[in-house]
Amino acid sequence: MHIENIAWTEPHEMFYAFAHEPFALLLDSATAKADAAPFSRWSFIALDPFDTVTIDNKQTGASNAQNPFDTLRNALELNSITLPNDPALPPFTGGAAGFFSYDLACYLERLPDPVAPFAIDDQSLPAMAIGLYDTIIAFDHHQHRAQIISNGLPETSPEARTTRARHRAHDLRLRLNARNTYKCFQPKPCPPVKSNFTKGDYEKAVTRIIDYIRAGDIFQANFAQRFESTLEEDDSAYDLYLRLRTLSPAPFSAFFNFGSGALVSSSPERFLFCRDGKVETKPIKGTRPRGTTPERDATLAAELLASEKDHAENVMIVDLLRNDLSRVCADHSVIVEHLCALESFANVHHLVSTITGQLATGMSAVDLLDKAYPGGSITGAPKLRAMEIIAELEPTTRGPYCGSIGYVGFDGTMDTSITIRTMIVKDRRVTFQAGGGITADSVPANEYTESLDKADAMMRALGPVEIRHDHADR
Repeated sequence: MHIENIAWTEPHEMFYAFAHEPFALLLDSATAKADAAPFSRWSFIALDPFDTVTIDNKQTGASNAQNPFDTLRNALELNSITLPNDPALPPFTGGAAGFFSYDLACYLERLPDPVAPFAIDDQSLPAMAIGLYDTIIAFDHHQHRAQIISNGLPETSPEARTTRARHRAHDLRLRLNARNTYKCFQPKPCPPVKSNFTKGDYEKAVTRIIDYIRAGDIFQANFAQRFESTLEEDDSAYDLYLRLRTLSPAPFSAFFNFGSGALVSSSPERFLFCRDGKVETKPIKGTRPRGTTPERDATLAAELLASEKDHAENVMIVDLLRNDLSRVCADHSVIVEHLCALESFANVHHLVSTITGQLATGMSAVDLLDKAYPGGSITGAPKLRAMEIIAELEPTTRGPYCGSIGYVGFDGTMDTSITIRTMIVKDRRVTFQAGGGITADSVPANEYTESLDKADAMMRALGPVEIRHDHADR
């Protein structure tokens, strides 16, 4: 492995020159300056992968399709490396990185055929898009240090790997020296945002979910509406990301140019972290907007902490994730370390729980991702029936929304987020979703308002606040 120190530049500024390149990826701890938490320490830029894996979306009921995580597992096994036991190394030194769509569930033989006709795929986005990166730039925000790290893959002999690692690091340094200067961005005008639900239709769908709950089908389901707008010709997906990053900084912010489009994310939620066999997940359930005054902000936070409905919603998902982790973790190792803790972000307060475990012998990070996918916090409980109801009531497939973005290193370390607060740009069309967990105590009008609260920063990143609808109330 070859490591070179480089002059510090903020990751989002350095990435500016590369955002247009296919499979250019920025994993951006955008709250690092204000947050000393471990998950806000590192940011990464990954460029020019030596291989890519893109899996097409597939309608539900694909019982004979190969599990996409087997494809990921095979790619990592072909390029596995053993790292020196050096605590100074960043958690990601190269590996598979990109996004996993919520719709990967269709490949996992988890949903029955009758679901397929309901949710329509109208975007033709990949179900999975990852690059295999041998050279990355790692940013340590705590020590204010930036490094090029190159591991020499996919070469196999030590000599060839060493030579390649040095050449790749040298080439990247030259590219950094020649890159365009970061420019301050200006908000661009944008057409009004339209939703695929009216307020009335959204509330009717929430009522339908409550009926399912009272009938005993489920305890909870996550439900969302989708918004759509268009970027102007002189605007760009990365300009949009920079605006969103300013309006809604988050510890798992990300930008990914996946070739046929771009993913723009300001996610606050960790899905799965795994290092040296230790596993962590941090589900979010329970939301209030930030107040416009300190007094109002404190009132809203206290209201969230006191909410029986939000606590019940969170606890149900904690139970689901404990079960998912137990499928791959050692007996009695899964522990709820924090339950319904208040965490405050730029635009919202959340209730966040922390669950940890230890991988069982013979289990890997990919096994964990496979068995826990998709994340329980954005499906509901029980997971399978909740996903069926989501497919019935949401008009379109989710795509990357409520899937995951992150990395699985060649050494087995993994960190992934839940792709909420996430926008997709394809052919200048911008789509994004927002919603929440529906329980028996949900009030439909309040759920609609909560979805708008969560979408607020994404709408402001586009410019307009007017919402139009695809159809009239039914």
